[in-house]
Amino acid sequence: MIRCGIVAHGGAGSPSEYKDGCEAAAREGMKILEKGGKALDAVMEAVRVLEDDERFNAGYGSVLRMDGKTVEMDAALMDSEGNMGAVIAIQNVKNPVLVARAVMDTPHLILCGKGAELLARRMGFGPFDPVSPKARERHKKLVSLLKKEKWDELNLLWREKDPRALWNFPVSYEEVFSSDTVGAVALDKNGLLAAANSTGGASPMMLGRVGDSPLPGCGFYAGPHCAVAATGTGEAIIRRMLARSVYEKAASGEGLRSACDREISLFPSEVPVGVIAISKTEFAVSANRDMARFQFIKD
Repeated sequence: MIRCGIVAHGGAGSPSEYKDGCEAAAREGMKILEKGGKALDAVMEAVRVLEDDERFNAGYGSVLRMDGKTVEMDAALMDSEGNMGAVIAIQNVKNPVLVARAVMDTPHLILCGKGAELLARRMGFGPFDPVSPKARERHKKLVSLLKKEKWDELNLLWREKDPRALWNFPVSYEEVFSSDTVGAVALDKNGLLAAANSTGGASPMMLGRVGDSPLPGCGFYAGPHCAVAATGTGEAIIRRMLARSVYEKAASGEGLRSACDREISLFPSEVPVGVIAISKTEFAVSANRDMARFQFIKD
């Protein structure tokens, strides 16, 4: 049995040398758990730490969209008591996961775009430009590939697609010239489970694109059997409702590690994907790419 614990990851494809960032995040979450705090607060704090680390694609590390100006971020939290909050395509905030938590204090479950940003201001979160130097460097590489029309090298989702034909930004295509997510899952001393996600999106991506991270059952899910957080190519994760699929297998009695490994094995090898999960008896990490992560588990 696990008395309490937390697992944090830096996204499918994040290099193992980023483990220190995941350790810092998990450590902050574990401090809350060891004091008898809630799993929901622990995963929120862990993800907040990851959002502040520009190495990860969330918060300050979010990717620029194809226009080189726009950053749209998603974040979500859920616990085994059915509490949930999410924000979609929010801009100009430092920590989307904190705004997602604020959504829990409204009558709603999900807020998007300008409405989510206005709630952030109402709750005292000031304006913040999340564009980091790393994001600008990443965008330079994107522009280079766009100029060479090597769109399939940008992201498998763009194979045989022409960005010019689908361009939906307010500036023209001519003017412009990593699909990962951070997350955490936790179990507290009262037996409550929780999951949290945050992402700066994939690269490249159209304006308004939403991945799996803020969608319950896709990028995250928590219930009495376990808490699950997914990462990778959002569109593929959504189609399989990965988090809920892992949860259902665990709920039916399958071991958590087996459930995670089996679900990951169903994705094509060229699609980056990973998942972390925790229950009252075990935790699991499974990915088809390198994935920085760290866990603190108290038996």
